[in-house]
Amino acid sequence: MKVAGVTKCPTGIAHTYMAAERLELTGKKLGYEMYVETQGSQGTENELTEEQIREADYVIIAADIVVDGLERFAGKKIYRTLIKPVLRNTEQVFRDMIEKAVV
Repeated sequence: MKVAGVTKCPTGIAHTYMAAERLELTGKKLGYEMYVETQGSQGTENELTEEQIREADYVIIAADIVVDGLERFAGKKIYRTLIKPVLRNTEQVFRDMIEKAVV
């Protein structure tokens, strides 16, 4: 299964990147092909490609503020969460993604 993610926190520094790392590591551990874009103080990094978005079975939006470019995910199963749950229990975020994602 393929999962695309976007992380963004209000200051766009530590938590944005910590959440991205947790999603990548935990996703791979659980057997997912993971791609995570960060929208931080340095701008957008690791921007998701059209192909990665098209092939994604799920999209995780882990953000405490509005994410740029949400229209790219039209028609995808999206699970939205805040940054804190990703940092506290990333495996639960993936379980919630399967149960609660909506198009």
